[in-house]
Amino acid sequence: MNDIQTVGVIGLGALGTLYAHLLTEALGREHVLVLADSRRVERYRREGVTFNGELQDFNYTDAAAVTEPVGLLLFAVKFGGLDSAIETCRHLVGPDTTLVSVLNGISSEQVLGAAFSPEQVVWCVAQKMSALKEGNHVTVSPLGELALGVPAGQDDRHLRQLTAFFDSIAFPYSLPADIATHMWSKLLCNTGCNQAAMLYQCGYGGLQVPGEARDTMLGAMREVVTVANAEGVRLSEKDIENWVSIIDSFPAGGEPSMRQDGKAHRKSEVELFSGTIRRLARKHGIAVPVNDRIYEQVQAMEAAY
Repeated sequence: MNDIQTVGVIGLGALGTLYAHLLTEALGREHVLVLADSRRVERYRREGVTFNGELQDFNYTDAAAVTEPVGLLLFAVKFGGLDSAIETCRHLVGPDTTLVSVLNGISSEQVLGAAFSPEQVVWCVAQKMSALKEGNHVTVSPLGELALGVPAGQDDRHLRQLTAFFDSIAFPYSLPADIATHMWSKLLCNTGCNQAAMLYQCGYGGLQVPGEARDTMLGAMREVVTVANAEGVRLSEKDIENWVSIIDSFPAGGEPSMRQDGKAHRKSEVELFSGTIRRLARKHGIAVPVNDRIYEQVQAMEAAY
């Protein structure tokens, strides 16, 4: 396999901006393509994007104008935009291209694997960061890391290529022992934290103190543990404690992405979180009343936009 020379980033939300910034700082703008269609590229160039208060000089690139495959293609769109992003970038994926998704949930890796080759997809969890996007302004502190891995039995050559590349540019990552369990663990976090913040219209501060928002967060997390166990994934109360300690360390004024979606009247990722848990719970005959309530109330909130 060839070393990674060129990186494509599609999606310029909070995480896309974070990784476009880190990679551009490390490689130079000519090696990092911020990909979109021509209309969106023009808007990016016209309006600009700031990261932690600084205007970014990203290499905004019309994906259709690129003729050579990229070495690494990082997807940072919302799940509802993933199919469109795949079609926008399909011609940029060659046999040596490594694919990474920083989307929430446990579904995007399967979608990418079906669209391309499962062996090219490195499973990923974006974690330990607090990211805020308001308009075209992104603030991230701390910057966090990417947890990486491949499922048992999969060829790990793309993982090895990616970690060697990240080592060469001092990019923050970790290698959990079991990436599938780790992804479920992050789903546990998002299902509790993100949804409770949207439902109770609060930032991390509202989840860090005793009250209904924190109780709802914990209740939703415990239901994820039950469903995960039924799926053969070993989560426990310890996983909840670990994530709560991370949430409690975030700036009180910071906000999970679903709270930001609610404030901006954007469609949220409720289907990826309580939607996933409810579907799997029905399969196993498990009651998940907290996630049922969250799902119904978020749907009502979005219907009122």
